[in-house]
Amino acid sequence: MAELANYAVIESVGRTHKEDAPHYRTDFERDRDRVIHSSAFRRLEYKTQVFINHEGDLFRTRLTHSLEVAQVGRSVARALNLNIDLVEAICLAHDLGHTPFGHTGQEELNSCMLQSGGEGFEHNLQSLRIVDKLEERYALFDGLNLTFEAREGILKHCGLQKAKMLGAVGERFLLDKRPSLEAQLANLADELAYNYHDVDDGLRAGLITLEQLEDVVIIQEQLKIVLGKYPFLVGRRLHKELVRHLINCTIYDLIENTTHNIRLHQVVSVDEVRIAPTLVEYSDEMYTRQRELKKFLMKNMYKHHLVMQLRFKASNIIRSLFNAYVSDYMLLPEQYQTRIDKDGLYRVVGDYISGMTDRYAFRQYNRLFAVEMV
Repeated sequence: MAELANYAVIESVGRTHKEDAPHYRTDFERDRDRVIHSSAFRRLEYKTQVFINHEGDLFRTRLTHSLEVAQVGRSVARALNLNIDLVEAICLAHDLGHTPFGHTGQEELNSCMLQSGGEGFEHNLQSLRIVDKLEERYALFDGLNLTFEAREGILKHCGLQKAKMLGAVGERFLLDKRPSLEAQLANLADELAYNYHDVDDGLRAGLITLEQLEDVVIIQEQLKIVLGKYPFLVGRRLHKELVRHLINCTIYDLIENTTHNIRLHQVVSVDEVRIAPTLVEYSDEMYTRQRELKKFLMKNMYKHHLVMQLRFKASNIIRSLFNAYVSDYMLLPEQYQTRIDKDGLYRVVGDYISGMTDRYAFRQYNRLFAVEMV
C-alpha cells in the first residue's frame, strides 16, 4: 500500500471502550469488518432509496448504495493518499440508521416523534446510535465500539444542542472545526453515488428519459463525449456508458480540486485539516453542475406521480405503526419493551421502526391492520 499523506489519519485516538490492538489488521480494518458483520448492515439489503423493495429487484437498495459509496471513496482516497480503510468503514456505515422506505420513512418518523414531544429522528444520528449502543454482538460492551475517527465520519451533521450531549464526537460542531479528510470524502462520495445511481435507476424505471436529461448541462457534455466515441450506442448500454462517464468526470474533478485546496491551505497534519475550511470539494463549475442535476431529479424523478404514490403508501405505514406501538407498548417485541424505562417509549418505538426493512414493515402493518376474510 502506498505511504499515507501527512494529512491523512494514520492512527486512531482510541475507542470508547479500550481494547487490545488487533492482530494482522489495522484499527480501521477492524471497524470496517465490524460494520460488515453487523445486523444493521445486513438489513440494508431490504431497505430502499427511491423505490419500495418489492417494486423491482434491479433497483438499488441501501446495501448496494453503501457498497457503491465505498467504491467511490476508495478510488478517491487512493489518489489522495488518504486512509482507505477508514474511508471504507465510514462509507459502509453511513446509512445504518436509515428507516425503511428511504427518505420518506425518515421524514414521517421524524414528524411522528416531534409531534409526540420527542427530539425527532435523523438517520445520521441513528447510525451513530446503532454503532454506539444498539448492536448487541460483544460480551463487554454495547454497540460496535468503533474508533473515534469512524464515529466522527458517521456523524456528518448535528445541531448544537445535540452535539453538547455527544461528548468528544460532537465537539467539532461546537468549536466550528472540520472532520478528517477521510470523513469529508465519505460525505461527498455518498452524494456523488446517490445522484448518478438515481439517474441510472430513474432511466431503468422509465420515470425520466434521456431527452429530459439533455436539459442538464453535465448530461449534455458527457452524452456528447459518449456518442462521439460510440455513435452506435442506444438504449440500456448507452445509459450505462453515460453514467460511467458522469461518475468518472466528477471523481476527476473532486480529486483535482481537493488536491488544489490542500496545497492552497498548506495543510500538513490532521490537526491543520480540522481548522482549515472544508477541503474535499468540487470545483465551482462542478458544484454548479451538481446543483442543477439535483434540482432536475427533485422535479422530474422524486416528485414523479408514481414515486409520490409510493411515498404516500410508505408514510401511511410508518405513521400507522408508530401510533399503534405508542398507544399500546405491549405490541412491541419483548426485547424492546424492556428498554422503555431506560430510553423512553418514543425513542424505543423509533429504534424499532427505523430498524425495520421495507418488507418487514409491510408484514407488521398487515399483521396489525389487515382484515382477512376466512
